[in-house]
Amino acid sequence: MNKYGFARVAAASPMLKVADCNYNTNEIIDIIKQAEAKDAAAIVFPELSVTGYTCGDLFLQRLLIGQAEKSLAQICTATKGLSITAIIGLPVEINNKLYNVAAVIGNGKIYGIVPKTFLPNYNEFYEKRWFSSSDELNENTIYLCGQEIPVGIDLIFSAKGFNFAIDICEDLWTPIPPSSISSLYGAEVIFNLSASNETTGKHAYRRALVSQQSARCIAGYVYAASGNGESTTDIVFAGSSMIAENGALLNEGERFSFESRMITADLDIERLRSDRLKNKSFSATPYNTILNDVYYKKINIELPENTNTSNIPLERYISPTPFVPANDNTLNERCEEIFSIQIGGLAKRLLHTNIQTAVIGVSGGLDSTLALLVLVRAFDKIGLPRKNIYGITMPGFGTTDRTYNNAIKLMQSLGVTIKEISIKDAVIQHFKDIEHDIDVHDITYENSQARERTQILMDYANKVNGLVIGTGDLSELALGWCTYNGDHMSMYGVNTGIPKTLVRTLVSWVAATQMDKASQMVLDDVVETPVSPELLPADKDGNIAQKTEDVVGPYILHDFFLYYVLRFGFSPAKIFFLARQAFDGRFDNETILKWLKTFFRRFFTQQFKRSCLPDGPKVGSVNLSPRGDWRMPSDAAMQLWMDELNRITL
Repeated sequence: MNKYGFARVAAASPMLKVADCNYNTNEIIDIIKQAEAKDAAAIVFPELSVTGYTCGDLFLQRLLIGQAEKSLAQICTATKGLSITAIIGLPVEINNKLYNVAAVIGNGKIYGIVPKTFLPNYNEFYEKRWFSSSDELNENTIYLCGQEIPVGIDLIFSAKGFNFAIDICEDLWTPIPPSSISSLYGAEVIFNLSASNETTGKHAYRRALVSQQSARCIAGYVYAASGNGESTTDIVFAGSSMIAENGALLNEGERFSFESRMITADLDIERLRSDRLKNKSFSATPYNTILNDVYYKKINIELPENTNTSNIPLERYISPTPFVPANDNTLNERCEEIFSIQIGGLAKRLLHTNIQTAVIGVSGGLDSTLALLVLVRAFDKIGLPRKNIYGITMPGFGTTDRTYNNAIKLMQSLGVTIKEISIKDAVIQHFKDIEHDIDVHDITYENSQARERTQILMDYANKVNGLVIGTGDLSELALGWCTYNGDHMSMYGVNTGIPKTLVRTLVSWVAATQMDKASQMVLDDVVETPVSPELLPADKDGNIAQKTEDVVGPYILHDFFLYYVLRFGFSPAKIFFLARQAFDGRFDNETILKWLKTFFRRFFTQQFKRSCLPDGPKVGSVNLSPRGDWRMPSDAAMQLWMDELNRITL
């Protein structure tokens, strides 16, 4: 495992010849060396990979059983001096019973033997004809290949900084796989040696099993199945191999290949540990009544360091937009679900309060546009007329024609009641009252406008007996980029769980899927408009002069930082490492580090704004509500995080 918590694992489906142990052994050794060259920490081979799964009654031939042991010894010797753990399958005789086992090998030593528990004996499977279940095993150790070796299903192995356990094929298909229990007792990666054959529709079901088991166990799941070379007398094997992590499929091998195949992926062990740490339901304690006899032995595998792989890049895609799915189908489903959550949350609040009017400030920017779209759909859902929505545009010193016109056109197209209330005279009077020079464009100049707008919204809501709908988003709350008791405040904030990158995506999605062409053009222009509070005067050409991302940094970076800080609690150094992978060619290292420091500085100093947020719906795994997801003291010290940032060398 590297210093950022990644462990490279491999799954292999070698060419084989049924009952030809010598041929199979050579293939296995060759693939182990390939995996070593790729700096894999561990590799798993298919079930009974030394002999082949389809030997049938040949499993009862003593010559085959003896040769399998010799092959195990040969593979063990071949791993001497290597920094990789190999997990292979073979038949092993113990006290006059034959077991289908996984052998865990490293640096010339066999560290453990794990027998199969669940033996399929239905349809095309007849394993009980040859093998015994682990339930029939009474030994804790056996002598094999001249070594005394731990044997049992109660083994958890530790190598290269992570813990792993074993499933064997049918184990995965049972109601409670052995890996479900071993994960509760510390296994972070599960290796499955399989010989699952192919039938129509089975592969999709098998993929779902692998993915779901990795999610239930909050673990990595590395699956390797027998492929070409197995007997096709009655069934066909395709060599399915998969690597999943907590529900996400990281890599999948080619099936029906006529060559040996190996896939690799980098599991984020630290990410898994962070999720387990947070998830208090992930515990063996509630199962004590049925697991009172369970005790796992921890076996440490001692391996030399691999010194020839320092330049191998990370084998894992790091999305620059973790809040926005890359797959179009997933994106469409996700946007529809998020939009529905926002609508449902607001509709419930309106029904509960029996309030039939709403007030919203519409600036022509991204956030207020999304909030207005949610508000309109919520009114439609509960049967309230759209004219009961008061969309108020409040031009100020920095309002541009572009945003003003977009706001008016959008409200017209949606059929809401439009109100225009300029804030200029009121703010000028306020400047006189507090003796502020109107030509000094400082924070007082800006925040006075934001608070005047909020006052108008609140007071107008009183006038029409309405609810003020907040427009601020999750990214702004993380950075504190909002005016305290200004745009920071509302009666219900529909965007509080939506980061800026997702706001943009949602508006584009609504434009493409739910709007007429004229409205779509307005929304498309809103998406293309630079993000700005428009609190400073426009430039000489009437364009937006105050661009938020010039001041606080690109939101695509801040959303990336936010995701890994809140979702997994990663250190600044690891987030910087991940950002370098995700934004390679887009932002240089200096730029990433600069804005990462800005993020942590603002995140710590602006907690007081998040401590008194209005209500709003949670839509994803990351949220900053002080009532649930994020409870942080407003005066927490940032020094520990800043010190690590200052130690980063470019």
